[in-house]
Amino acid sequence: MNTSARQDSAFQISPAAQRSLRVSVVTETYPPEVNGVSLTLARVVEGLHRRHHDVQLIRPRQGPLDSPRNAPRFREVLMRGLPIPRYPNLRMGLPSRRALVKLWTADRPDVVHIATEGPLGWSALRAALQLQLPISSDFRTNFHAYSHHYGIGWLNRPIMSYLREFHNRTGSTMVPTDALRRELEQAGLRQLTVVSRGVDTVQFAPGQRSDDLRRGWGAEPGDLVVAFVGRLAPEKNLGVVLAAFEAIRGVHARARLVLVGDGPQRAELQALCPGAIFAGHCHGQDLAAHYASADLFLFPSLTETFGNVTTEAMASGLPMVAFDHAAAAQLIRSGDNGMLANCADVPAFVKAAVDLAADPERRRLIGERARHTACALDWDVIVARFEAVLSSLLHQAPQAEPTLPVLLGQAPS
Repeated sequence: MNTSARQDSAFQISPAAQRSLRVSVVTETYPPEVNGVSLTLARVVEGLHRRHHDVQLIRPRQGPLDSPRNAPRFREVLMRGLPIPRYPNLRMGLPSRRALVKLWTADRPDVVHIATEGPLGWSALRAALQLQLPISSDFRTNFHAYSHHYGIGWLNRPIMSYLREFHNRTGSTMVPTDALRRELEQAGLRQLTVVSRGVDTVQFAPGQRSDDLRRGWGAEPGDLVVAFVGRLAPEKNLGVVLAAFEAIRGVHARARLVLVGDGPQRAELQALCPGAIFAGHCHGQDLAAHYASADLFLFPSLTETFGNVTTEAMASGLPMVAFDHAAAAQLIRSGDNGMLANCADVPAFVKAAVDLAADPERRRLIGERARHTACALDWDVIVARFEAVLSSLLHQAPQAEPTLPVLLGQAPS
């Protein structure tokens, strides 16, 4: 694919893979936007590039000063976009089928990977089918589950109908857990392949613990710090965090609650728990230090497809309490390397949190085992699996171009 003289130091060429592919990746979100989809996709893109594949990344322009990054065997293409309602820091791409057909006719990829199902993703699906290009996709966000938290539960069925239509037109849809694969198969999705998520165990590590950071939180030596990392939004089930923390205060009167992230529920949470520390968005080493400087991690979300914070907390040596869902269900052996409660069993979740809060030696042992589990989640292995799925699609027969589901109406191309 074409490149310019401007290079990005994040992309360094490694020894060539067995066969170099020309991969076009289409996504509505990418760093510096901070969310699980953008961050994990960036690791995959960088991994493909290191394995000597040509990568073309197509995403919405994130602001007026945004410009495409280019390096040897890597090219960004920026498309039109709009802010997402209630999430002004995120953008969705606008329908762009004609532009994509023109782009891929002039610079034809071997395979198109569509990471998100928004208007840009739908346009990419239609354009790739029109050009008879092999297509893979990711199922990364439970949009149908989110609808219940925003007063639009009645849209659950049409949203799932759209997602089924979307993904069943691709040659393979990658999902992060076997449990999600089974759930989606029951919903009528086909060609599902489990490709898990990795974690950077060098960045996220117990050694990132910071006494200065803890002092800034008002935590003295021996004080318990309870943490949550994620979007401060209804779908994250944060009422359970507050209930557990209130119960923990019964055994640790000086316990501190640190909430890392931001979102539409922040003001409500500040009113409900004025003594909590609201750290806002954290990135890189700062985020790693926040994990490692806590003593107990609570993650009650029931809307994740995976939940990257699960592996990041485990890599940081944090004992975790979670519901038996998504990555936690896949990775945690309850009582050994974490604690699980049955989905939506809030009293059991709270009890597990209180029990761990009261037992520092048990927290230490669980944290060590959590770290050991996370160290097996190597990104190179994950990217190799991703690469194998792409390679398997090269000789598949193309599917028919889809009709636009009723949910979206007749959006322009």
